[in-house]
Amino acid sequence: MEFLNLSRSCDRFSKFWQEANYNFVYLNKIDRTEWDNLYRKLILEVQETENDYEYYRLLQRFCSFLKDGHTNVYFPRNISENISSTEFGEFNIQLSNIEGKAIVTGVNKGKKEEIPIGSEIVKVNGLKTRVYLTEKVIPNISSSTEHILEDWGTQYLLEGYMGTRYEIEFLLLDQKVKNVTLTIEKSEEEIFPTKFRRDPFELKWIDKDIAYIALNTFSTWETSGAFYENSTELQKAKKLIIDLRENGGGDTPIGLVIFQSLTNDTLMYGSKSFSRKHIPTFKAWGRYLNENAIQGSPDAKKNYFAFKDKLFYEFPYYPDTVSKEDQNLLKNQRIVVPTVILIGHNIASAAEDFLIFADKQSHMTKIGEPTFGSTGQPYSFELPGGGSCRICTKEDTYPDGREFVGIGIQPDILVSKSLEDYLTDKDPVMEKAIEFLKSK
Repeated sequence: MEFLNLSRSCDRFSKFWQEANYNFVYLNKIDRTEWDNLYRKLILEVQETENDYEYYRLLQRFCSFLKDGHTNVYFPRNISENISSTEFGEFNIQLSNIEGKAIVTGVNKGKKEEIPIGSEIVKVNGLKTRVYLTEKVIPNISSSTEHILEDWGTQYLLEGYMGTRYEIEFLLLDQKVKNVTLTIEKSEEEIFPTKFRRDPFELKWIDKDIAYIALNTFSTWETSGAFYENSTELQKAKKLIIDLRENGGGDTPIGLVIFQSLTNDTLMYGSKSFSRKHIPTFKAWGRYLNENAIQGSPDAKKNYFAFKDKLFYEFPYYPDTVSKEDQNLLKNQRIVVPTVILIGHNIASAAEDFLIFADKQSHMTKIGEPTFGSTGQPYSFELPGGGSCRICTKEDTYPDGREFVGIGIQPDILVSKSLEDYLTDKDPVMEKAIEFLKSK
């Protein structure tokens, strides 16, 4: 494991703090005194780190204070290649957050009888899993939402550098307790069950009236291309299910092109965007103002907000307009029927933009769980030893100003998957969607 030059380490740690102060769009939402005090505390601890890995972990903990999913610290390749959260030599284990528990949802075939899928980790290194998560794992994770913090905390519960050792207590499905020592090292056997990569677009019929489509990514135009290739088939649908649950985003225009066929509207209202506005002279003038002094004076208010780092630039907002030519092309391709959109924690970025377009569409209903709840435009820069950082510079909201970053886009009907659902391979979100549409 390599060691960083001490002066460069402190310099780059300070650079992250400086860049966040200048560029982080949600700086007005954090406790500045606590943030600065944490910097003073950790800059001393940086000087005590023994290697690159410890340094980057400390920087990740500092970054996580900002609580933003688009503000992150990334390990350099020489470290990331030697980190794992699933490989433990003869064991290869995948964990998921189900009902607030660390549940084994994947294990190599050679160990699936010993540690069956559905087993729960109840203790790590002598600590109850909840305590270990809170004290050892979650402080290193950057997330805008609590539910993603829980998901990722569980997923990376046992992440560490090669050679890291854990004493694990499992609660098996038969309620017996099994203690296992796991040491991070490369595994030869793959996790079971195997997860296959899904196609960008999927289509199937639930019955003669209900069509199901999955839009699994907006990172390729193959998704929209396949959608329009199947438009004639989809015209037969009297009701529609759109599954976005595997869609982590991509390019907003790809989703928009699809959405245009799912509404009669010609104006598509996407998110509004804001960024911090830094004008040093305004800040200097604002230094001498207070809440009372700015009443009734727009200029004074602007200067005071600049001093408080609360002055924002609002990007020009225009709804996307379907051109006359496109309206003619869409005339016989629109699929405007009772529609359910399946949503969940993995939906982020451009897929969340799709849901904002769908907001207030009377024929559309969202069923499932809240989305990822993070988007924006990150500013990226390099760190010593090949690592990197990014800082979110843009805030996005609904067109009317409602926030979704930090909470996620909410379902109209909340449905979550239980452990029993997982073990019996049931999809309660899909079942609820079918039940809902059949009642229409």
